[in-house]
Amino acid sequence: MYQRAEASVKQTVQKHFTFTPSIAPGLLRMHFHDCFVQGCDASVLLDGPNTEKTARPNGGLRGWEVIDDAKTQLEAACPGVVSCADILAFAARDSVVLTKGIDWKVPTGRLDGRVSLASETSNLPGFRDSIEVQKTKFQAFGLNTQDLVTLVGGHTIGTSACQFFSYRLYNVNTTGNGADPTINPSFVPQLRALCPQDGAAAKRVDLDTGSATQFDATFFTNLRNGRGILESDQKLWTDASTKSIVQSFLGVRGLRPMNFNVEFGRSMVKMSTIGVKSADKGEIRRICSAIN
Repeated sequence: MYQRAEASVKQTVQKHFTFTPSIAPGLLRMHFHDCFVQGCDASVLLDGPNTEKTARPNGGLRGWEVIDDAKTQLEAACPGVVSCADILAFAARDSVVLTKGIDWKVPTGRLDGRVSLASETSNLPGFRDSIEVQKTKFQAFGLNTQDLVTLVGGHTIGTSACQFFSYRLYNVNTTGNGADPTINPSFVPQLRALCPQDGAAAKRVDLDTGSATQFDATFFTNLRNGRGILESDQKLWTDASTKSIVQSFLGVRGLRPMNFNVEFGRSMVKMSTIGVKSADKGEIRRICSAIN
């Protein structure tokens, strides 16, 4: 039964991806944002005032229509069997595969939650968070430092709006070029051209320069070269406790080499089982945006 469900979701994601490739990073990020608030229970999908969906960190999420479409197909074929939370977990994995990343077996059996509060989105990692703050947020869900570096590597696909990093480009210091000194000086003019000081706050910029549509380890190469877009991403290279993990993904001599794609699949399985709801606290929604 679940094999048919997985195949159905994959077909739906592929259909949308063909016309809108940017839904791949959108769905991956949506699953991540779901799991970090109330656990992996599709609480991020619920409509209503003051739900997670309305919170600022979720303002840029995209792919809602893909999940709704997948749910409609499944409810027609086998009503009340596959949860929205499982659909979202499948769709995140399918998004990685469609961008030439690894496949992995998604654990199933999640139930959909009935609680969704915008106020709880403070659990989500932020673009200015220090490595210590990021570690604390991940550890709260049983995810270690390697999981942190690996999952942030999901930024190998997708974009960010200028408003989340343009403060790094101007008036940071009085010496040099005025930009954050952890940005490669040769990269600063390129970013300033994309994000002028007085405008373009909503303009999207690739998080993995030169390889934003391919799920690969070049994101970490960019961090090594001072070409990380978000402050929180670049800190993975400047903090010693995370730098060694980045170096392992890059195959630096003297360290145990790690395959980013393989480790990403493992960390995603761990993350996708956070806070799975028990029968008394969950259900299988008929419509993903509303509780039954």
